Amino acid sequence: MSGARARTRVKLCGMTRAEDAAAAAALGADAIGMVFSARSPRRLSPDRGAAIAAALPPFVSRVALFFDPDPAEVHAVIEAVRPDLLQFHGAEPADFCRSFGRAYLKAVPMGDDLDFDAYLARYPDAVGFVLDAHASGGQGGTGRRFDWDRIPARRDRPLLLAGGLAPGNVRDAVRRVRPYGVDVASGIESAPGLKDYEKMRAFVAEVARADEP
Repeated sequence: MSGARARTRVKLCGMTRAEDAAAAAALGADAIGMVFSARSPRRLSPDRGAAIAAALPPFVSRVALFFDPDPAEVHAVIEAVRPDLLQFHGAEPADFCRSFGRAYLKAVPMGDDLDFDAYLARYPDAVGFVLDAHASGGQGGTGRRFDWDRIPARRDRPLLLAGGLAPGNVRDAVRRVRPYGVDVASGIESAPGLKDYEKMRAFVAEVARADEP
């Protein structure tokens, strides 16, 4: 219908068990995130990532997340997991991100006092940006949020809102920010890396409620 707003996409991140990923897909998640950073409690080996990816049905995107990786690490994950998207959370420059020949997302450290437009301009070929609460040198998945009023109203590129989202606040977040998508890890867990089915169900349902007229 003309003028209708697009549905908010949902990425459930930090999966460590194939059964959690399959449940997330069944609940309606658009994308599943797998973390391959040594600094994360949700870190996967390429083999474990491959098992999780194999549990997912068609049309659910497999996203591999890295934090200032060695190129060999990225190539090993690409070989084993066959991700649809790469996601970079560190200080990786654009030429590094694009060097793997895969579509990529770039995290924006909203914990910094940064020039938002200038930061995005440094990554002209990123397919989207994940706005997270970490500062430079930190990483996501902490459960902290940032001031959503810092996000510019003008949107030239797809923006995914992350940082401190949970079933109890994601509806308000979507209605206030109107992002392309939302990205959650700790807000749907019983412990780091262990997803809670009811929290996942409630999170997806609250995003759908936010999209209602």
